[in-house]
Amino acid sequence: VQLQASGGGLVQTGGSLRLSCLVSGLTSDDYTIGWFRRAPGEERQGVSCIYGYGTNERTHYLDAVKGRFTMSRDNAKNTVYLQMTSLRPEDTAVYYCKLNQIPHIYWGQGTLVTVSS
Repeated sequence: VQLQASGGGLVQTGGSLRLSCLVSGLTSDDYTIGWFRRAPGEERQGVSCIYGYGTNERTHYLDAVKGRFTMSRDNAKNTVYLQMTSLRPEDTAVYYCKLNQIPHIYWGQGTLVTVSS
């Protein structure tokens, strides 16, 4: 399984970006996928995740991004997205996608998001 994250960049405060994570090599829909971030000098934190499938699908968000970020997935394109709006300087970080498919964990390479004040 491989994850390829993209979509990061430089944006002004209040701006928007959409991150993408292309997943390849999966043989089952039974997995959890999420976005994490690591800001300079800080520990990695979970931003959002999707778990379950179909009518049981649920999405969870870090409190700091609720109402501003939206995570979604397009199964036909094997891609998950993180739509980020109303960006703030404190959102500056390297963003990673992570997939859990018991017993395995897979990480993407990270994409840098920089929000200027």
